[in-house]
Amino acid sequence: MNPLVSEINEECGVTGIYAPGEEASRLAYFSLFALQHRGQESAGIAVWDEGRIIVHKDMGLVTQVFNEEVLSKLKGGLAIGHTRYSTTGSSILRNVQPIYNEEGKWSFAIAHNGDLINAADLRCKMESEGVTFETTNDSEVIAKVIATSGASTIEDAVTEAMTQVKGAYSVVILTEDKLIAIRDPYGIRPLCIGRLNGDHFVVASETCALNVIGASYMREVEPGEMIIVDNKGLREVQAHPMQRHALCIFEFIYFARPDSLMYGKTLHEARRRMGHELAREHPAPKAHIVFPIPDTGTPAAIGFAEASRTPYAEGVIKNRYIHRTFIQPDQRMRDLGVRMKFTPLKESLAGRRVVMVDDSIVRGTTTGGRVKMIRDAGAIEVHVRIASPPLQFPCFYGIDMAAQNELIASKLSVEEIRDYIGADSLGYLSLPGLIRAIGVKKENFCRACFDGKYPSPISDAAKLQKCVFERAANKEVGANR
Repeated sequence: MNPLVSEINEECGVTGIYAPGEEASRLAYFSLFALQHRGQESAGIAVWDEGRIIVHKDMGLVTQVFNEEVLSKLKGGLAIGHTRYSTTGSSILRNVQPIYNEEGKWSFAIAHNGDLINAADLRCKMESEGVTFETTNDSEVIAKVIATSGASTIEDAVTEAMTQVKGAYSVVILTEDKLIAIRDPYGIRPLCIGRLNGDHFVVASETCALNVIGASYMREVEPGEMIIVDNKGLREVQAHPMQRHALCIFEFIYFARPDSLMYGKTLHEARRRMGHELAREHPAPKAHIVFPIPDTGTPAAIGFAEASRTPYAEGVIKNRYIHRTFIQPDQRMRDLGVRMKFTPLKESLAGRRVVMVDDSIVRGTTTGGRVKMIRDAGAIEVHVRIASPPLQFPCFYGIDMAAQNELIASKLSVEEIRDYIGADSLGYLSLPGLIRAIGVKKENFCRACFDGKYPSPISDAAKLQKCVFERAANKEVGANR
């Protein structure tokens, strides 16, 4: 866990392109560009070209890693891509994906969104059998399980791997003649399929990555399903029995782009209805204006304003050019972090009672800083409304979130949190209200961060996993000195 993390971050976005005769790398580039919100630490694309797999990847945003010169060298009609925010494995170059494997029977590249909860056990077992690892992320564990399989085809090796790896995974795999995509038996991380120009296909984390390249949405990949695309067309195999649908509910609250579609629902409309429910559960009848913390709070703030018949306004302006930086700020700059990202509009706030709508509260420090910033801009009352229930439990399925003892809602009551952040009132959307707003049965979601009910058992090893491989590597270095 990064000690500076005070917001929730997704791990990554993945895309896969099967388009013989076209420059798949360019399609993958634009697809990744649309998925940039899912991770801003690194990006990579792998292509199959003239009998070999070529990989280009680096730290930085998609537009920083790729340019015309790079893309012109990535020829071929098959490609996969990845944009990353680290969860298991630190943010360093060797952990950037896609990962290329040339050991064993098959050469392939792999990109993964999610977290395995048994990665440490699998890696320890394979290392005891002589398997070597180059990275410290759990995605390489999936690659090695496939590479060391005794199966006769890579499809069978992938199927076999799905019986061994546990946790959350949406994976795309590039081989010499096919594109393979798999989703874990609970469907925790999203994955969808699109059709491009008739007989070409795309898989991606979100539908927004299909739209940008002109692909038409077909459907979501089912939990436990394997999709194979080659010169025979698209084949669907239920490679692992589906346990149940357990899509991460935070895809609806925060992660996915508002123009994406999940469970047949547009994210923007679901978030707008969250604002409706929030206004009914926690009205602020004397407020002059409602404003969001952009961008993810915007649809809920619009809904809150509609349902409460309170004027909607812009209260803060977001600096849209702030991304993750590899230059570590000093403490003074960290203290100013809220003001670096948001600027209050004093004309909207001064002398007014305001409702500030946001998507979540993690540690409370960021929200407290925003409340102070709004007061400093002249607001006479600041009422905070959160478009999700209190976060009380950590995630082990691919979300970089604080440990449980760092989650403010696991330690304090709502009234104590209100006092801590300095708000005049605080209201969270209830879990029933959230489910009503989405319009999908609660059994179709992983809601563990709210109620502690994880789809699959979480071992103690999984709870310590983010940098477990770095710790092991550091011990080896120390022993060799």
